[in-house]
Amino acid sequence: MSTAPRTPALTRRRLLGGVAALAAGAIAFPAIARGRHAVVPGATTAYSTRAIDLVRESLVIDMLGVIKLDFRPEYPAIRISEQDAADMRASGITALHHAVGLGGPNAFQDTLQYMAAWNGFVGRNSHVFTLVGEADDLDRAKADGKVAVMIGVQNAEHFRTPDDVALFYRLGMRCAQLTYNAQNLLGSGATDRVDGGVSDFGVQIIEAMNASGMLIDVSHCGDRTTLDTIELSPRPVAITHSNCRALNDHPRVKTDEAIRKLAAKGGVMGITGVRMFVRDREPTTIEHMVDHIDHVVKLVGIDHVGIGSDADLHGYDDMPGDQGAALRAGYKASYAFRERIDTDGFDHPRKTYDLVEVLIRRGYSDGHIRQILGGNFRRLLGQTWKPIVLPT
Repeated sequence: MSTAPRTPALTRRRLLGGVAALAAGAIAFPAIARGRHAVVPGATTAYSTRAIDLVRESLVIDMLGVIKLDFRPEYPAIRISEQDAADMRASGITALHHAVGLGGPNAFQDTLQYMAAWNGFVGRNSHVFTLVGEADDLDRAKADGKVAVMIGVQNAEHFRTPDDVALFYRLGMRCAQLTYNAQNLLGSGATDRVDGGVSDFGVQIIEAMNASGMLIDVSHCGDRTTLDTIELSPRPVAITHSNCRALNDHPRVKTDEAIRKLAAKGGVMGITGVRMFVRDREPTTIEHMVDHIDHVVKLVGIDHVGIGSDADLHGYDDMPGDQGAALRAGYKASYAFRERIDTDGFDHPRKTYDLVEVLIRRGYSDGHIRQILGGNFRRLLGQTWKPIVLPT
């Protein structure tokens, strides 16, 4: 979430300086046999053996997550606290797409600084994190008990020319949205009054992203720009974090037409727990979030849905009051904020376990749950990313 990228005011993601990776590596589980058990000693909530085993054994990919909703620009320079590291490990999330919203006249320099800051954060906190360059690194991170960090940006204004795509890919960027909420040189955003679709320059950037292996994300694109991108890209694209307009009429969520065309090209859609994207009335619970998963599965099949939380482990509602107010001030009225931003039941460090419990109650098989948790995005990333090859 963020205000229009060309405004001089800092957006939530710019204030974060490019909020870092959420996620967690392997978890030390107590010996379990059957019944319900706590994930960590002393926890008050117990989960079924089946849910714990599924999270423990699956590659869990959050295709839009942040490490901490903290606006202070110094955050990327810190050493992660023991509590935050413990929360990440207990979350069960083993890989995340760390993407932020950067834009405006200094987008190129700002994005270079963002890449340097968060690559440095991962390096200084290598006891918890590891960078990702190829899809096999996701599997290695799971095996090593590290948090796999996929670097991305929720805009494309840092691409001054098509050659910049390859530059940022070499620096570690593995995913970029074409637009954020507002118009840029490539296309239109989700909150624009008029959507003119992908521009000629946008076509060039799509071609360059396909050539380099960078995943194209259309989560915040307007409806016409979303459809144009899916049609123009020879490779599958992603909706890393959005929901279904058939269940909730909000400009930031996607039409059935877009979901069908995304799936027809092999793409994957991540469902988010941001409250106003889930439902336009109260109550709004994790059950309603899973309704969006159900809708995608019924519409296009199990192979095209995943998770993109668009939050940190604790969610927006635990932010300090001044920072929460600054976040809300950066959006158009069409975002329709309510008293709370997080979805009930998907607003704490072990929310993945609660999600799996709901999927179990809905009758999903173990194999299908593993696909939703990360298998589908793992397949997409394996099909998209390309290794860096040295010139001969």
